Amino acid sequence: MKRAGKKETLSISHRRPDRLPLPESPIIYEMNTWVWLHELSEKYHTSITLMTVPAEEWDAIGALGVDAVWLMGVWERSPAGIDIANNNEGLLAEFRMVLPDYRPGDNVGSPYCVRRYVVEGRLGGREGLAKARQELAGRGMGIILDFVPNHVAPDHPWVTDHPGYFIRGDTEDLDRDRASFLRIEGKVFACGKDPYFEAWPDVLQLNGFHPKLRDAVKETLRDIADQCDGVRCDMAMLLMNDVFERTWGAKAGARPEIDYWSEIIPAVKREDPDFTFIAEAYWDLEWDLQQQGFDYCYDKRLYDRLGHEDAESARLHLLADPVYQKKLVRFIENHDEPRAAAIFTMERERAYAVVIATLPGAKLFHEGQFQGRKVRLPVFLGRRPVEKPDPDLEAFYGSMLKAIHVPALRAGEWRLCERGGWPDNRSYLNLVAWCREKDGERFLVVVNLSDRRSQAHIRLPWDDLTGAFWRLTDALNQAVFDRDGGEMGAWGLFVDLPGWGYHFFHLERA
Repeated sequence: MKRAGKKETLSISHRRPDRLPLPESPIIYEMNTWVWLHELSEKYHTSITLMTVPAEEWDAIGALGVDAVWLMGVWERSPAGIDIANNNEGLLAEFRMVLPDYRPGDNVGSPYCVRRYVVEGRLGGREGLAKARQELAGRGMGIILDFVPNHVAPDHPWVTDHPGYFIRGDTEDLDRDRASFLRIEGKVFACGKDPYFEAWPDVLQLNGFHPKLRDAVKETLRDIADQCDGVRCDMAMLLMNDVFERTWGAKAGARPEIDYWSEIIPAVKREDPDFTFIAEAYWDLEWDLQQQGFDYCYDKRLYDRLGHEDAESARLHLLADPVYQKKLVRFIENHDEPRAAAIFTMERERAYAVVIATLPGAKLFHEGQFQGRKVRLPVFLGRRPVEKPDPDLEAFYGSMLKAIHVPALRAGEWRLCERGGWPDNRSYLNLVAWCREKDGERFLVVVNLSDRRSQAHIRLPWDDLTGAFWRLTDALNQAVFDRDGGEMGAWGLFVDLPGWGYHFFHLERA
């Protein structure tokens, strides 16, 4: 609430006329930009860049009903990073497994090994990105781009121009751990890392405590903000003072009084208050990152609970403060996670999709998810294997995205519903339920998060049910049920769902 108050004090003159602020509970669609343009080039038998994407392709994205497109991987890739990857036998084996006809030219470099925050020329350059932004804005969609705060490529200009921006090592470090340090032009630099894994050999670690580095980051982000509507900040928690100090200790130097994001985000938002910051976040640090200024943070905890724990675990997660939940990004796949269709059955994926689509907060969908793609593509690759689309799954997602485009599901009050069972039937514990309401429009969602048929009485929060019959229309399959409001008010709504089944009800007086 404090940050919202600060936002309200900003002068209206600071608001940019070209900015497309994200709506409440935005739907974000992640696209692998390089792969998408490669496939368009093959489809149209000519080289397609962001400047020359045919209008019907933008129309197809617009027809999905999303609010913003995350064009993943537009920044200039690193030749040095490509060389390092081409000498990594583990990566090459992965490339060949995904692409049996892999060729060296398929490795276009990691989008998270950024050489410069300049739009890759082969993708259309800055002018091409501007054209893409114009096309999307004309269809009511914003653009999200990447920002990688933790590290840059070994051939980034800062390496020679500003070596003090980096975590440095010495000859002893290099001799002791050649996998974690690189010598460049006689200087030893630490490779980028998080505290729980081996260092990434193709990137150099920036020093988040260095004041001039922070100033340079502010300028970089201001330039990025001129080109898009928000940034997804890779591994954002690594730059938090506590995490950074634990990871790098004395090599980082003196700890600043102000946390990294508490300094960076307000500096950008003072000039551009509607610019959106999204944090890739782990380790239960979402709340802390929200307090430091992030508009949204990944809800990795819900993803893990859905995939590896029971329904009660998911329900307990949803007891969190609604203000906190509104600033989470819900997802069941992205480029870092396995494809949903590869690890879940069709029924299970649909149940999870209904969950993330109807909860408060942002929703993130991954290009190919709607078609049931199963191959998780390494981000280094510029093309992917051909996969046969699943028309049934595509139809389901199309119906669901259409169903959630109503005010009650985008900005309505959200409440978790209690559910009850019987002494000899505890299957109700497999169900989760919630309702949403705005201006008298009501929805109820019930999902069975198990493979067992389960029953429950769902207790609805409305006190005006008695004295009327109510029509419950399923927003996805149009099934209709009429129920006595007195019974629903007294006992709750009885539901009986098969494994991974769900109800997505619109409630109206019959």
